[in-house]
Amino acid sequence: MEGLEVNPEFWSHKRVLLTGHTGFKGSWLALWLQNLGAEVVGYSLVPPTQPNLFDLARVSEHMQSVVGDVREFAVLERVIQTQRPSIVIHLAAQALVRQSYHDPLGTYATNILGTAHLLEAVRRTDGVRAVVIVTSDKCYENREVLQPYRESDPMGGFDPYSSSKGCAELVTAAYRNSFFSHANKRPGVAVATARSGNVIGGGDWADDRLIPDLMRAALEHREATIRNPEAVRPWQHVLEPLGGYLLLAQKLYEHGPLYAQSWNFGPNEEEAKPVSWVVERLAQLWGADVRWNVDRGEHPHEARYLRLDSAKAREQLRWQPRWNLDRALEATVTWYKAYQVGQETRPLVLEQIHSYQKMLELLTV
Repeated sequence: MEGLEVNPEFWSHKRVLLTGHTGFKGSWLALWLQNLGAEVVGYSLVPPTQPNLFDLARVSEHMQSVVGDVREFAVLERVIQTQRPSIVIHLAAQALVRQSYHDPLGTYATNILGTAHLLEAVRRTDGVRAVVIVTSDKCYENREVLQPYRESDPMGGFDPYSSSKGCAELVTAAYRNSFFSHANKRPGVAVATARSGNVIGGGDWADDRLIPDLMRAALEHREATIRNPEAVRPWQHVLEPLGGYLLLAQKLYEHGPLYAQSWNFGPNEEEAKPVSWVVERLAQLWGADVRWNVDRGEHPHEARYLRLDSAKAREQLRWQPRWNLDRALEATVTWYKAYQVGQETRPLVLEQIHSYQKMLELLTV
């Protein structure tokens, strides 16, 4: 197993606290961690949609699942102190741009204060070695330019969601500098942040997201409504950044402050495609039932152009994307077609995780 990007021997029997485990990304990551042999404890609200991947794939069967809100500090602290994880991966968030316009206070409370609560609970708990705080590619001050954003670019955010993620980055940096550095009393805790692109994959049912909107419409034999067809995004399968988070957690655990920084996990440059390209390719893969119209009405502001520079992760973590966008869309369509005919989804998710893991093994030098 020497040299694997995501090392099963490392993860076997590691105790991992995963916040947000009932969400789309959290469910995929919880299943991957289970498959690696980790002892997973999840802390999250109930699944945010019906249907949802968490229930469909029976994610809770081989882990401890705690229903809780990151905005409730006392509850979160009690769970962390009771469970004593050695690794914490923080995914819990209000993750939708358009929802942040409807509920800005809830978005700020969850994404900023929730992050502070998590870090404070870690500060008060012995035994935690590595913390990965997941934010977003939208944390940057988006100047709508062709140049991809690097980790050293300034934080910003036009809308409440994007700005809340920039603030979460600043909160994490402040905790790292103030409490988790070698100059302070808790140098054993290595804390990093991770920023990824627009993730796609089977089991996403969120509102106002391109792939779920298209798949819901196809399954219901109706037209989908598409906004901003010219907008360019760094699309990637959900397993791509999740592999980055796992690799980063390994490095933090083994090497500490050397990797306690911010990291981009984005797709290759050519995978940054406009919405219209993704819609047309997904329609080809699915078949005749994918139909759509373009809503040219007034909508809340969303960035039109966004790309990430992941050179740092490639060079220092030896991480790189494995599935191109076409492969990601194929895997996504395979999942929803299986769901359409009533196929059990847990084995399918585990099969796709296994396929991706095998590619990591084959391509690691």
